[in-house]
Amino acid sequence: MKLSDIKNHLKSLETITFLLPNGQLVPSHFHVTEVGKITKHFIDCGSTIRNEEVVNFQLWNANDYDHRLHPDKLLNIIELSEKVLGILDLEIEVEYQDTTIGKFGLDFDGTHFLLTTKQTDCLAKNSCGIPSEKPKVKLSDLQKEPCCSPSGNCC
Repeated sequence: MKLSDIKNHLKSLETITFLLPNGQLVPSHFHVTEVGKITKHFIDCGSTIRNEEVVNFQLWNANDYDHRLHPDKLLNIIELSEKVLGILDLEIEVEYQDTTIGKFGLDFDGTHFLLTTKQTDCLAKNSCGIPSEKPKVKLSDLQKEPCCSPSGNCC
């Protein structure tokens, strides 16, 4: 989800809820402690120099059960971050700590913001020699008799 998407969704919501990939809701007394831009400048395993930028939201649970983050407040935080930090309409990455800090993508189901799992990937598969998919083998092409059968002469 891009920053413009969350801003549009926030305009129509009365409350903000985040749903974890395991189906549990982030406790309603969460705070968004950071909105920022993260720049990753790196070289992949194929020696290609890359730059990636995302907008980062950090969710945090405090022992503050009396306050809730309302959609208009988060919208104001986002707009201030855009203006002060020069944040563009980038993809959003969410940090949330459960047993460890997790990084999630963000989606929306019409009611909840969904924290989606992220996966690592090789960006230079053609340089690494990694096949794009597993080679398919026909079972009929395999040996009819295992090599370690009594007549296989392996013992």
